[in-house]
Amino acid sequence: MADEPTVFVVDDDAEVRDAVQLLLESVGLPVQTYASAPAFVDDFDHTRAGCLILDVRMPGMSGLDLQARLAAEPSHPPIIIITGHGDVPMAVRAVQGGAVNFLEKPFNDQALLDSVHCALDRDAKQRGAASRLADIRERLGKLTPREREVLGFVVNGQRNKVIALDLGVSQSTVEAHRSRVMEKMGARSLSDLMRMMFELERDAE
Repeated sequence: MADEPTVFVVDDDAEVRDAVQLLLESVGLPVQTYASAPAFVDDFDHTRAGCLILDVRMPGMSGLDLQARLAAEPSHPPIIIITGHGDVPMAVRAVQGGAVNFLEKPFNDQALLDSVHCALDRDAKQRGAASRLADIRERLGKLTPREREVLGFVVNGQRNKVIALDLGVSQSTVEAHRSRVMEKMGARSLSDLMRMMFELERDAE
């Protein structure tokens, strides 16, 4: 199924691609293989869930180059680097770039499977967080300008009486705006509302 988490394998060695595909499919994981980094780029869809197993040394665009390119995308699958020519600087660059793991060929089958499951778990968590942020932004967009203004005061800890004085309105009007803010944002409490705003601020950093 298109929405199933997929393991994408990019390696110019057909034997390695076939072996990895056979291993992953043996444990029920959907697999899609590519013989080059450009082929993966042409087919890349950041909305697809999964993870990426990526060889380092390939003709043209290298695995590390592809990793750097994907880092500029809105989102991308977590990456597991595999190589038959590993060295410490290469491993450091891969991990600093966010790779889940760096495995040297010939790698242990269980080590690869463990890395894949770890990467899929990370992808699920990242997508869950991204979905929550998108939901918060959508709710925020439904607030009127005045409600957004009141929201700003509320999350800064201002009391209704102080907000009313600052805005030049009655306290009951502030209370009404505040109630609508809570309802539209789907906040069950003030701490819940503040947590939403903190998540947006942290994501913007």
